Amino acid sequence: MAETKIAIGGMSCQHCVMAVKKALGGVPGILETDVQVGSASVKFDDSKVKKEDIENSIEKAGYKVVRQ
Repeated sequence: MAETKIAIGGMSCQHCVMAVKKALGGVPGILETDVQVGSASVKFDDSKVKKEDIENSIEKAGYKVVRQ
């Protein structure tokens, strides 16, 4: 199991939080999420999903992943 924290731009309310949670919930291999306005902590099975896949699902939901 792996864990990552992702900074997310464009989030401003609980609707945004729910939209990101829904997007992440559709990705096979994600075990647990903690989404707040501006960020997400994700625990995932790195044999089933890559960090890039997780970031792509957030961007497909309409939010910007802030890469540092």
